[in-house]
Amino acid sequence: FTATLLALVFILAAVSTTEAGKKEKPEKKSKKSDCGEWQWSVCVPTNGDCGLGTREGTRTGAECKQTTKTQKCKIPCNWKKQFGAECKYQFQAWGECDLNTALKTRTGNLKRALHNADCQKTVTISKPCGKLTKPKPQESKKKKKEGKKQEKMLD
Repeated sequence: FTATLLALVFILAAVSTTEAGKKEKPEKKSKKSDCGEWQWSVCVPTNGDCGLGTREGTRTGAECKQTTKTQKCKIPCNWKKQFGAECKYQFQAWGECDLNTALKTRTGNLKRALHNADCQKTVTISKPCGKLTKPKPQESKKKKKEGKKQEKMLD
């Protein structure tokens, strides 16, 4: 019993000296940098008008180690590039055809602007209505089908 008690006292003493021997780490001083925020250019595609590309970043500051850098970026090919490749809009359904202008329009609301891009809140786009044709009567299609059936029966 005495041996167990001495072993327990020895272990407790060892643990307390180990904890006492640890020095508390002083808090790291936060580095105050006089560097400004990064300002990024628009993404410039490597080939064509969408896909992978690069953008240039710059910042100011007397003691900044790095004041310019290049970053890889991507312009999705399905975005409406006429409103800026870094502006994503949610569009409504196409409106009715305006017979005076032969155009239909729809409005888009800004969904997302990448890298602090300067985007319009709402945009409107137009497109031609397409051919305004009268629907063909269904009778002619029925006659063609009946004629084909009779040809098959004769063969």
